[in-house]
Amino acid sequence: MPENAPLTIPFDPASLKDNRAFLVACSMVQRLREHAFDAFLVGGCVRDMVMGKTPSDFDITTSATPEEVQEIFPRCIGVGASFGVMVVAEEGMEFEVATFREERDYEDGRRPESIRYSRTVQEDVSRRDFTVNALLFDPEKNVILDYTGGVDDLKKGILRTVGDAYTRFSEDYLRMLRAVRFSVRLDLEMEEETLSAIRALAGKTRFLSAERIRDELEKILCGKNPHKGFRLLSRLGILKVILPEVEALHGVEQPPEYHPEGDVFVHTMLLLEHMAWPDARLGWCALLHDVGKKAAFRVIDGRMRFFGHEEIGSKMAEEILQRLKLPSKTVKSVVKAIAGHMRFSRLKEMRESKWRRALADPDFPLELELHRLDCISCHHLMENYLVMLDRIRELEERKIPPVPQPFVTGKDLLKMGLSPSPEVGKILKKLETLQLEGKLSSREEALAEAEKLISGERSPAPRP
Repeated sequence: MPENAPLTIPFDPASLKDNRAFLVACSMVQRLREHAFDAFLVGGCVRDMVMGKTPSDFDITTSATPEEVQEIFPRCIGVGASFGVMVVAEEGMEFEVATFREERDYEDGRRPESIRYSRTVQEDVSRRDFTVNALLFDPEKNVILDYTGGVDDLKKGILRTVGDAYTRFSEDYLRMLRAVRFSVRLDLEMEEETLSAIRALAGKTRFLSAERIRDELEKILCGKNPHKGFRLLSRLGILKVILPEVEALHGVEQPPEYHPEGDVFVHTMLLLEHMAWPDARLGWCALLHDVGKKAAFRVIDGRMRFFGHEEIGSKMAEEILQRLKLPSKTVKSVVKAIAGHMRFSRLKEMRESKWRRALADPDFPLELELHRLDCISCHHLMENYLVMLDRIRELEERKIPPVPQPFVTGKDLLKMGLSPSPEVGKILKKLETLQLEGKLSSREEALAEAEKLISGERSPAPRP
């Protein structure tokens, strides 16, 4: 590839003068150059610098091979050494250092079959995904180097691939999901060639590994504008391939008196839009909480009904999350929240013992936040949510734990003559319920009640 002069843009890094990661990365570039290698900061960190943002991490590209990088920085590991990538540990931080390279022979749309180290940094940036991610920073001269037009695309608010879009996405199908993520996170509009290539290749995302799809979806869920991300995935034809159960929510009608916002897909996107503190568990809860409504849809006496949609949806969510290989702990929390997301609608009829037990559950904050999102994304009736907050505050002000220490334990029941059996657990549950509802106020009262319950358990069954 002939060497063309890049667009060179002066950049004052004054805003990063106290950023330790930036200073360490720049010193690493300097050390590489002292050993006669080319080196630059590259990629997302440079893009964020141009946009006036503080980068979360700093990557380096260099003409040094992995072996040469290791000689200069002994504290490094070759997590991607076969692809020319080393992770260097410096001053308690980790930096990715990649050798100039040109990836070749993408036969499966997932990974290159081979790579060739490049002679120049221009060759290296020419194989990157998007122009805005192909920018370089020279910390010695304090200039941005732009071979692909990334700075101009940032100014125009455009997301564009480096070179031919169809070729870039054919090399790695995950780039289509990354395009969606960058578009919504950076508020960039995809240019037409990029959009057309994704629509043509969207079906290829089925060949991506579950783990890579999961990671990109979670980045969209936990990032800026997740609702725009999933709407865009749907419009481009990707969602129906990787999450057909969510795509199927389009057109599933809901009763307008409770859901004036529209169908189930619209409602789901509103939950994503209203997330104030997004994390992976809450994001999956919001995305999948009503996934069972299509299967549960019925019209009874002229009214739309979704009886049991939470149970159906929780099973579907479990299958989806296991398919995407999420951690079992996350799956369990999300499935439980979806299965119980309608119980707050019956809060006024709920016995005190039940809601206090719910409050003591470690996943209760997740379930309560899902309820809040659900309400503000449809009818805006927040009474049950506010009642629950009042109850929580009252317990806190009175310094009463949701589930206090029991007056009676299993050891007490065994001393009273019960043998180890399921009956011990049943009696303890009854005693706890009476304690939570204020019907037992001391250990003495609880022991007396236990005697009555034990006597009842020992009574012979009546003859038929």
